[in-house]
Amino acid sequence: MTWINAQQLRGMQDKNMSFRSQHDYGGHIGPITAASPAEWHLRCHESQAKLQLTGDWIACATGIRSPSEVRRILDETGGRTLRLDGNRLGRWDSALIAFLKMLREAHPIGSTQPLRMDTSGLPDAVRQLLDLAAADQTETRETGAPPSSLAARVGKAVFEVRDEMIEIVSLVGETALRACGIVTRQTRARIVDVLQLMGEAGASALGIVAVTNGLVGAIIAFVGAVQLRRFGAGIYSADLVGVATAREMAAIMTAVVMAGRTGAAYAAHLATMQGNEEIDALRAFGIPVYDLLVLPRVIALVTMLPLLYIYACAVGFLGGFIVSVTTLDLTPVEFLTELRAAVAFTQFAIGLTKSVTFGALVALVGCHIGLRAGRSAADVGHAATSAVVVGIVGIIAVDAIFAVCTNSLGI
Repeated sequence: MTWINAQQLRGMQDKNMSFRSQHDYGGHIGPITAASPAEWHLRCHESQAKLQLTGDWIACATGIRSPSEVRRILDETGGRTLRLDGNRLGRWDSALIAFLKMLREAHPIGSTQPLRMDTSGLPDAVRQLLDLAAADQTETRETGAPPSSLAARVGKAVFEVRDEMIEIVSLVGETALRACGIVTRQTRARIVDVLQLMGEAGASALGIVAVTNGLVGAIIAFVGAVQLRRFGAGIYSADLVGVATAREMAAIMTAVVMAGRTGAAYAAHLATMQGNEEIDALRAFGIPVYDLLVLPRVIALVTMLPLLYIYACAVGFLGGFIVSVTTLDLTPVEFLTELRAAVAFTQFAIGLTKSVTFGALVALVGCHIGLRAGRSAADVGHAATSAVVVGIVGIIAVDAIFAVCTNSLGI
């Protein structure tokens, strides 16, 4: 038996092709193996060209055809419709699909349109895989292409905002309905999860809440002492500390701290579950994701944030008390008496209402962003960052709405 290598086979092929007609070409690949050689034969007629595929197109045996062969077919086709014939096709895998995909995406010289192909002569499985590859490429091109004009970009942004608002309203509505279901015991939220989340959001946050609000109260007292001392009204620094802390700063600073601490943790936790397909598994088993993951977190923050607010008020008053007594000629009794007279129950009621609203906002934002996150590791970081940013901006916006409403009501 005589063995020939790949170079000798190429030389024999080139010699044999010289005896063919001008429009009859063939292609061979690789050394001879147990599989039949993968070949193509091109025959051109007046209106169309026929490309016959024969042999076994196996990637591990023949490799992937080179783009030069595709260009050769395009040059000889000359703009004709290329009809593919797979009647003599043997075994095949991705090597054949890659070759046909290169043909479909190639452009003849001097033309902006791809090659026209008739795939009716191919096996059904080959045509289905080609259609899937073409659909995937079209979707990638559509999603990756930037909008062509400013109007298109503005319109896309408007529709995205509209969809986002619809989802937020749906989330708030579902939360209200599920909260009513707690009273009638129609929800599947577990009390164990709620207690665990309350401990994480409450007792674990006492340290950072104390440091933040204590320093804020001290800063307010120091600013008041510096400015009010010029007018001989240093006693009113107690009023400034009491009203600012109880009405605004305690609720806002506590909510901001919880947005950066707990809201980001909720978003990262749910995004990790999304990436690990744990949420898909819960849905597959018929377990309500909202009752198990979202509602306990909302309950925990709505319950603990008012308690943290009261704690923050006490710490803020203490910080203002220390600064006022040490920098002004005030006795502790004078400061506490003035503080008691300045801070009415209405100020605490406004602060408590804000803290409940802020708690629901931080929990809903964190859960909403976490459930909508992607499935990669980078998406977990993006979800945590987005939860913090959106949470803080939302807190400031809601506080502004409270300020307008209370001012209109004269409170």
